[in-house]
Amino acid sequence: MIVEQIVVGPLASNCYIFGDEEAGRGIVVDPGADAPLILGAIARLGLEIEAIVATHGHFDHVGAAGEVRERTGAPFLAHPQEQEALAAARLRAQLFAGLDIPQPPPPDRLLEEGEVLSVGRYTLRVAHAPGHSPGHIVLLGDSLAFVGDVLFAGSVGRTDLPGGDYTALMQSISRLLLPLPDETVVYPGHGPVTTIGRERLTNPFLLGLAEEP
Repeated sequence: MIVEQIVVGPLASNCYIFGDEEAGRGIVVDPGADAPLILGAIARLGLEIEAIVATHGHFDHVGAAGEVRERTGAPFLAHPQEQEALAAARLRAQLFAGLDIPQPPPPDRLLEEGEVLSVGRYTLRVAHAPGHSPGHIVLLGDSLAFVGDVLFAGSVGRTDLPGGDYTALMQSISRLLLPLPDETVVYPGHGPVTTIGRERLTNPFLLGLAEEP
């Protein structure tokens, strides 16, 4: 199994390349910026990219989606409720951060709740996790989770952006992430990699937060 973390862009977003080394297949999660850096890693790893997945449509997670899509030929996938954010990504980058990013393409295909993405011998399940944004998703695999901006090491996603909802965010964490085993590796959209067990014990936002059945 390959999991490569690439820190990209002025907001230090995490882009991930997830793949099966033996099969030579992979996907890109959240290509936020610095397309040449992402493409160079893909070439070095020798993977054929089968999909480009946005956990959500905020500009710092999709700024390189168009170029990576063009160069790899892989389809761009996102949740239906992120189409508005994707369409507004370039404008919001200018308004909120004074940045000029390439406009990301519309999704080639919309992801469905519970859909399973196959990457060689491995699979990732798509789970709708609203709160940071309406159509945010997490990708749940075997002892790992790509969580975008839902959960961070020592923190949780902000909810003061358009479509944010703190109650929904905490419900998403309770329903989807806290039931995972402690050893589950959490790959967040910003900051260091962590585990569910570490966050369960030390994240101040999660203390006393109950798992939903």
